[in-house]
Amino acid sequence: QVQLVESGGGLVQAGGSLRLSCAASGRTISSYAMGWFRQVPEKERELAAAISWSGDSTYYANSVKGRFTISRDNAKNTVYLQMSSLKPEDTAVYYCAATPGQRLTSAYFYWGQGTQVTVSS
Repeated sequence: QVQLVESGGGLVQAGGSLRLSCAASGRTISSYAMGWFRQVPEKERELAAAISWSGDSTYYANSVKGRFTISRDNAKNTVYLQMSSLKPEDTAVYYCAATPGQRLTSAYFYWGQGTQVTVSS
């Protein structure tokens, strides 16, 4: 019912910034909590940040707190992940995901194709 497409990934220098975007289609995302996951080969997929459907609640992994900001624009059917002070350890494929659940840590049902973020040292 929901298709998600990420964009904005690329190669950046350590300490730099990137803004990822996730455009949704098929259905409005206004009734979904949205999350950004990241994954490195042979490592567990990690929920980096999430935001409630209303935008009044957010979640951040300890590894990104203070550096990443998740936001959403329901009118544009888009979710963003602003990443600053990037570190090489942030290198991963970043996936946008959506869940109809009310809890930010609930199972995510819809997934984008991912966008590569590479942070050089």
